[in-house]
Amino acid sequence: MSKPFILISNDDGVEARGINFLIDTLRPVADLLVVAPDGPRSGGACSITSTTPLRYRILRQEEGLTVCSCTGTPVDCVKLALNVFTERRPDLVVGGINHGDNSSVNTHYSGTMGVVTEGALQGYPAIAFSLCDHSPEADFTPLAPYLVDLVFKAIAVGLPPFTCLNVNFPKRPRFEGVRICRMAHSRWEKELARCKHPYGEEYFWLVGNCRELEPEAEDTDRWALAHGYVAVTPTQLDVTATGLVEILKTVM
Repeated sequence: MSKPFILISNDDGVEARGINFLIDTLRPVADLLVVAPDGPRSGGACSITSTTPLRYRILRQEEGLTVCSCTGTPVDCVKLALNVFTERRPDLVVGGINHGDNSSVNTHYSGTMGVVTEGALQGYPAIAFSLCDHSPEADFTPLAPYLVDLVFKAIAVGLPPFTCLNVNFPKRPRFEGVRICRMAHSRWEKELARCKHPYGEEYFWLVGNCRELEPEAEDTDRWALAHGYVAVTPTQLDVTATGLVEILKTVM
């Protein structure tokens, strides 16, 4: 049986430790096409490049592995991969491994989730991996067996159209297990730090604190991570507020 073919991208850049750990982990069990930004694009969400040309460069090409850098966003990388490298259809689109937490509200800002959102929009099963450790030298070793297991389960299950999986790992040497969760409700607060340039110009840094809006709820990704579990959150791309549809029909 031939190996599955997996498209990989991220938002930390092609040189990041996370994506290279993912490549090393999956390469023995899959053929890989990696198209990732040429530098960090964290917080890019589903942004695309529309005012400047896109370029890519092949950095590494071996049997079963092609690695490219791209001048665009994570979503640009997926679009480019699917339109330029057309010899083989991916069995799965994978984002990550992200350096940092992409649970709860962070899902909406994440370039790593942008990768799998685009994959799902284009009709491919897709899964994102993130480790709750922002360090460039983060230790991804404990993730290895979970990565392979979850990748092959995502391929086997297939995933319904317009859905993807958001997987977050706590920063721990070992995990309590895997929990299927919903996205916790939270909100970023006090997001701007006001600073002053030595020459008098005022500027701001995006900072802030993420406030939990339901800290006691035990079915959320935030609870799972806080208690040492790998949080797997099924995510759908249809953002229609279905519960509001019938209410609006009565008043409009």
